[in-house]
Amino acid sequence: IATQRLPVEIVTLDTGRLFPEVHALWAKTEARYGLAIKPFYPRHDEVEGFVREHGINGFYASIAARKACCGVRKVEPLGRALEGAAAWITGLRADQSAARGGVALAEVDAERSLVKFNPLLDWHREQALAFARANEVPLNPLHEQGFLSIGCQPCTRAIRPGEPERAGRWWWEEEVAKECGLHLGPDGRLVRAKPAPEVAA
Repeated sequence: IATQRLPVEIVTLDTGRLFPEVHALWAKTEARYGLAIKPFYPRHDEVEGFVREHGINGFYASIAARKACCGVRKVEPLGRALEGAAAWITGLRADQSAARGGVALAEVDAERSLVKFNPLLDWHREQALAFARANEVPLNPLHEQGFLSIGCQPCTRAIRPGEPERAGRWWWEEEVAKECGLHLGPDGRLVRAKPAPEVAA
């Protein structure tokens, strides 16, 4: 997309709680490809309301509070980012977690009335890293420090040897289906395309 100057808007969500390394990577990526990444920020009144109700780090108190924080800082801004889009392209990979293993290469995002593409779905982590290095794609230095899945700083830790890639995200919660809500449908599950109807032979 970037090297071929395709007419695809590249956006990012700045939650207000990101690692400094993420902002440095953002700048480096813009410089590398000569493009501007369009930022989307949480609405200040919603952040203020969340902090008044739950405290500055209230997302640690319960899964509901954590999901509310993700909703304010990530899900609502994503909704604005996708307004008017025909499709969106993500970096989801099936090997990132058991929950993501069932995601499709292309699926209907019914809630947003668009198609969602996951072109790296069948890539393994090492394959993605090898491609990035071979093509001089800027990488976050935190990956080398054990942060294999990077989200907001207070909700991310380096993983321990043998842990799955996303174990460092919301590490105080149960491992099953930990998601922030960006890739969930109205039923609270990872968005999936409806199966194609069977055709009689």
